[in-house]
Amino acid sequence: MATPLTGLQHRDGGLALMAGPVNPLDPSPSKSCLKNSALKSPILIFLFFHKAIRSELDGLHRAAIAFATNQQSDINPLLERYHFLRAIYKHHCNAEDEVIFPALDIRVKNVARTYSLEHEGESLLFNQLFELLNSDMQNEESYRRELASCTGALQTSISQHMSKEEEQVFPLLIEKFSFEEQASLVWQFLCSIPINMMAEFLPWLSSSISSDEHHDMRKCLCKIVPEEKLLQQVIFTWMDGEEMQNKSKIIDNQKANCCLDSDTDILISNQSEERHCACESSKIGKRKYLELVNSDLAASTLAHPIDEILHWHNAIKRELKDIAEAARKIQLSGDFSDLSAFNERLQFIAEVCIFHSIAEDKVIFPAVDAELSFAQEHAEEESQFDKLRCLIESIQNTGANSSYAEFYSKLCSQSDLIMATVEKHFQNEEVQVLPPARRHFSPKRQRELLYQSLCVMPLKLIECVLPWLVGSLTEEEARSFLQNMHLAAPGSDTALVTLFSGWACKGRSKDVCLSSTAIGCCPAKLLSGTEVESSQSGCSCASSCPKEEKLSPVQSYEDTRPLKRGNSMSSPSTSCNNQSCCVPGLGVNTNNLGIGSLNAAKSLRSLSFSPSAPSLNSSLFNWETDISFNDIGSSTRPIDNIFKFHKAIRKDLEYLDVESGKLKDCNETFLRQFTGRFRLLWGLYRAHSNAEDEIVFPELESKETLHNVSHSYTLDHKQEEELFEDISSALTELTHLHESLNNSDDKSTDLGEIRKKYNELATKLQGMCKSIRVTLDQHVFREELELWPLFDMHFSVEEQDKIVGRIIGTTGAEVLQSMLPWVTSALTQEEQNKMMDTWKQATKNTMFSEWLNEWWESSPSPPLPTTSDSSIAQDSVHEGLDHSDNTFKPGWRDIFRMNQNELESEIRKVSRDSSLDPRRKAYLIQNLMTSRWIAAQQKLPQARTGETSNGEELHGCSPSFRDPEKQMFGCEHYKRNCKLRAACCGKLFACRFCHDKVSDHSMDRKATSEMMCMRCLKIQPVGPTCVTPSCGGFPMAKYYCSICKFFDDERTVYHCPFCNLCRLGKGLGVDFFHCMTCNCCLGMKLTDHKCREKGLETNCPICCDFLFTSSATVRALPCGHFMHSACFQAYTCSHYICPICSKSLGDMAVYFGMLDALLASEELPEEYRDRCQLYLIMQDILCNDCGKKGTAPFHWLYHKCGFCGSYNARVIRVESTISNCETLN
Repeated sequence: MATPLTGLQHRDGGLALMAGPVNPLDPSPSKSCLKNSALKSPILIFLFFHKAIRSELDGLHRAAIAFATNQQSDINPLLERYHFLRAIYKHHCNAEDEVIFPALDIRVKNVARTYSLEHEGESLLFNQLFELLNSDMQNEESYRRELASCTGALQTSISQHMSKEEEQVFPLLIEKFSFEEQASLVWQFLCSIPINMMAEFLPWLSSSISSDEHHDMRKCLCKIVPEEKLLQQVIFTWMDGEEMQNKSKIIDNQKANCCLDSDTDILISNQSEERHCACESSKIGKRKYLELVNSDLAASTLAHPIDEILHWHNAIKRELKDIAEAARKIQLSGDFSDLSAFNERLQFIAEVCIFHSIAEDKVIFPAVDAELSFAQEHAEEESQFDKLRCLIESIQNTGANSSYAEFYSKLCSQSDLIMATVEKHFQNEEVQVLPPARRHFSPKRQRELLYQSLCVMPLKLIECVLPWLVGSLTEEEARSFLQNMHLAAPGSDTALVTLFSGWACKGRSKDVCLSSTAIGCCPAKLLSGTEVESSQSGCSCASSCPKEEKLSPVQSYEDTRPLKRGNSMSSPSTSCNNQSCCVPGLGVNTNNLGIGSLNAAKSLRSLSFSPSAPSLNSSLFNWETDISFNDIGSSTRPIDNIFKFHKAIRKDLEYLDVESGKLKDCNETFLRQFTGRFRLLWGLYRAHSNAEDEIVFPELESKETLHNVSHSYTLDHKQEEELFEDISSALTELTHLHESLNNSDDKSTDLGEIRKKYNELATKLQGMCKSIRVTLDQHVFREELELWPLFDMHFSVEEQDKIVGRIIGTTGAEVLQSMLPWVTSALTQEEQNKMMDTWKQATKNTMFSEWLNEWWESSPSPPLPTTSDSSIAQDSVHEGLDHSDNTFKPGWRDIFRMNQNELESEIRKVSRDSSLDPRRKAYLIQNLMTSRWIAAQQKLPQARTGETSNGEELHGCSPSFRDPEKQMFGCEHYKRNCKLRAACCGKLFACRFCHDKVSDHSMDRKATSEMMCMRCLKIQPVGPTCVTPSCGGFPMAKYYCSICKFFDDERTVYHCPFCNLCRLGKGLGVDFFHCMTCNCCLGMKLTDHKCREKGLETNCPICCDFLFTSSATVRALPCGHFMHSACFQAYTCSHYICPICSKSLGDMAVYFGMLDALLASEELPEEYRDRCQLYLIMQDILCNDCGKKGTAPFHWLYHKCGFCGSYNARVIRVESTISNCETLN
């Protein structure tokens, strides 16, 4: 097993913080989509990984809770586990981002990006957790509780993420990839994890699963790892872990004897017999090897192995110099055809620099001097590489339409800048690091540090880097490099170091085996111990090559790195024709699955949460243009209002998280307030999620390029609903415990136990609130980052308006009354104005503004958001009218004081104002002309009220009954327990229909301010219950609407804020929705209907009653018109076409089929028969259904459309021509 530092991790690896676990989803792979075993679907080996991670998270959370409850416990063991979990999970995520997700994105679009974003979010959570661990609060009591909450939140978030992968990602991988492709992906995944982490990851994984699962996983790995003995030994040596450590000392002694003792010549002679290995062609035997050790290398890096860092520096500088020269050649020649190769070279050297920096920061520098740091220089280099990458991308994107002179000039200057930066950095390191390392460390310790630094890289990168590095060295330097590597490697890494040696040899001439000259023997034969027969080569390791080609769909390794081809470098290859030490390649650097080493993975990371240090291999470059969150919100779009709810959600989530710590104080008032705030958030978030699931996400999925983009967020909603339910149950239980505490006797023996349970549950609730905040925070942020920009790219403003209208149209008045104050309280005044303007635009055809004004005015303390169209006139009928009239806005008193000339003058002003909408102009003129009569009518109620106040008895001041026998209050129209006092005449009636039936005027029920309870006969302000003490809160009806002043004790009624009327039904979003174009409430099954603007604001074409306010049931016709249901029944007894547009009223296929049969059997009368035979009489027709013109044979009643087959047609012209046969005669 490799020996890098325990817990060694990537520089940007941060720890995630998560909240108290809230019943994580069942991790068992029992779902129907995961029934296949890992032996049938290699990708399901990830279930073992997930189980181990869940187990570690659970143990860590329990340890954190124990730490929180035990004040004497030590945090150091816990801290080590945090570091280990962060390292393991970070590299697990990085490998998924680099290998699994890019491959999936090629086969199934719009799935992988979301999960890559979740990895970024989890990395931020880890960082936050470690900020807490490193803070100065460790001695405070709240610190331990906060640490337990954060750890539990971490468990919840990661568990949910893995559950989503198991539900969505794994089934797609099984469906879209063959067995061999899945095995190849898992193998690439393993080869993408740094070696030092693999040496810890696999033993930890083995210890976290059962023995049966361990056996299954080994069998699965046997099918995943290529059938090469060397590769199998490397992987299973790591998996065996501690078992191999017991054998390492024996192997170390054997290796030392092979390399240094006098018995070396025996090994060499044995290896040379009967074989023609490349080792023989080296011509360097034991004597030359010993001379090399004793003389030349005594003063070389064998004496100070740490100087091998200079080899890395020189190779990197040489490659950067070549890149700079290549950039200048491109500038001079103007040939950009090889720009992709230039880009590949840049990616390769960037990867090398990243891992070289990681090795220095994590291995070399801490060992030499704990205070030594070059982090700033490393960050500057990464920034320079990133700028160069962006420049290359700009050149590639401009195409042939732009001049490249400026780009190429910048390209050269940026390359030179990188070169200067790196050279300065390396020079400082060589002065500050190498001298103390030589002085303080023995050669053995220096070799160990170098070997640990090498193991920071993953296998797939080392396979490319070693030939590149050795190819840049002299033969003497290369031998010294290999010998130091062999001496530093522990005995358990024999197979691994043999693999390294073979890859290093590929950078040299094919006739030279550096391994045999460096350590005195062929490492492949040293490992095998016996000779392996092969028909293609005499080298013992050569037999592996053909097997690799047969097994895996991924071909043998080909070096795709843009290396410098010079005298000291050759193109490495794993072909068996190369007679250097022939060890197998990994087979992961060629790309049969279309997976790029960096490009595909980086494209998935193009939406980055923060400018953190790059993660392994995949996020140094953002290959897609970064999307700025501020830029997204710079231009207001209708859909933006959906995301304004996120701001209010975050505000309440913060409240729950921060204030949940006070639950342990047993304050009844606070507990009630906290519970109410939570339930409000839950209800509104559920409405928000349902709107997304039922309206927004289906609209996204309807675009062909956006299929699957929302599935992950739908799964989020399901998981979040479970979190809310768990918190609700815990709050209910906490409330019961609080009541038990208040009802218990102070001397009761159970009081202490109850208090203990209360505190434990309060601590658990604090963790749950942390969980829900973390989960929802990340969810809404990902929505804004990934989904929000899609609306701007794929939806027009009109389409967005329609989506917003559908969402609002399924939101009931009660929800809006809770939602609007909740949302506006979290917004600035400008944001409130923009939101309300958008809502008004979406509801311009409705009565929403009228409802909004009436509701806010009736509220006790309405925090009405002011809009740019500040106040809405009380006499306005529709919001579609223009309210920006600055010409004339007199009040009733002003109109009443005007003489006739002044009134006419104002009317002329309105008539001449071209800025007014014609409907608004007509409305104002009509009201001005009738203003005197209207103003006089306004004074009548006051006079009548004065009359009745003088002691006269009110009309109708007695109870009325709907059912006299049962003494059921009400009238023939409604069952209710009160009478309304009409504002117009001051009389009491059970309802407006009773009033209108006996009066010469209509009752405005919304103007009603007083009612009479029919039990106590007391006049009182209108309200849901009687305020008289003797009635004891007697309800006036089951349903009461404060806007319509409507009571109903029998039916299910809801108030539509867009009709601003009460209508029969369960409510908007339940069984009805409001169409913003038609301005009417329709059944949910009529979601797809033909819209007609304000279609319901008309009279019934049969009875001529106004449909919008009609109490009778209205039926929507297929053509978009409306009529009463009763009128429809009577009308269709004799007609089947719309009386307005003449289109068919339903599916007429059966009826038209009957007409076909009738006409086929029909004979023409004699007076027409001869005439129709002599003349071809054709009639031009216009089809009422399809609207097309055509011809039909003569008939006095029925004419069939030749396009749609409808008989709903009208004759527009009759033509007759002589028959051809008669003309011939």
